[in-house]
Amino acid sequence: MALSDRKVLVTGAQGFIGRALCARLQESGIVHVGAVRALDDRATKAAPLVALGDFAAAEWDAALAGVDAIVHLAGLAHVRAAADPSDPTPYVVANVHVTRRLCDAASRARVRRIVLVSSVKVYGENTAPGRPFRAGDPASPRDLYAQSKAEAEKVLWEVCRRHGIEGVVLRLPLTYGPGVKGNFLMLLEAIAAERRLPLAGIANRRSLLNVANAVSAIEAALVRPALAGATLPVADEQTLSTSDLARRLARALGVTAHLFHVPAPVLQTAAALAGKRASMTRLLGSLEVDARRFCVLASWLPVHTVDEGLAATAAWWKLRHVL
Repeated sequence: MALSDRKVLVTGAQGFIGRALCARLQESGIVHVGAVRALDDRATKAAPLVALGDFAAAEWDAALAGVDAIVHLAGLAHVRAAADPSDPTPYVVANVHVTRRLCDAASRARVRRIVLVSSVKVYGENTAPGRPFRAGDPASPRDLYAQSKAEAEKVLWEVCRRHGIEGVVLRLPLTYGPGVKGNFLMLLEAIAAERRLPLAGIANRRSLLNVANAVSAIEAALVRPALAGATLPVADEQTLSTSDLARRLARALGVTAHLFHVPAPVLQTAAALAGKRASMTRLLGSLEVDARRFCVLASWLPVHTVDEGLAATAAWWKLRHVL
């Protein structure tokens, strides 16, 4: 069935990827509805939105009326600073329990396909040099977030097998683009301010995914027959080191990257003393995926190069600061 013949429900429609996906569906004339917890003042006309309140207690049946396919983007990646970081409950509720309620409702609504957007962190936290994570590699989630995403995947497959629903799991790396937040935005702003950063000489390998490429991959996952039943990583074609990313961002911003060298053990010790060990591990370590299996099954290639994606991100940042 062509995407134009489907009605698509997008959960997390006001999130980073959700906004871009709904804008693309709107542009393509695809009938869709965005499920959100509450309407915010940034809501756009890119998608008809339905506010369901707490997703863990939401009545999904009405929102799924006439829906043929679901893209499940909603979830929890970080808990508030005041929360107990060792308590898995927030992740279990937001990522596992919500997925189960949504999938159960999808079975009652006779939804044909569910695309669950997951994380490459389900594979693990780091990759060895020359050995990216690939489709078929075993799951080895290390933190509470990744563990909850792995459990959400199990829930999806359980419901799909029981009710004959086509499932697709996409495991995404760090996703960037206009509207990006979190650590990527912090790096972008530090480079834009031409701060001196101890990033020179970091020779790791990190897979990234431009949000436009993420949207294109999700579109393919909604319709490609060969993807049914598959769990696949998706990424931009190029992988970058942290230092290379910083230099390319500087070039896109039209500024100079002021990078200096600090030995990795020194950075790790300083981060540990500051309570930032996990963040430094991500900065220094490699997390690379091989997305060729997805490309083959989906007959897909990224629509933008890394440099094109960084240029679009830089242009968004500049416009945001001019306005």
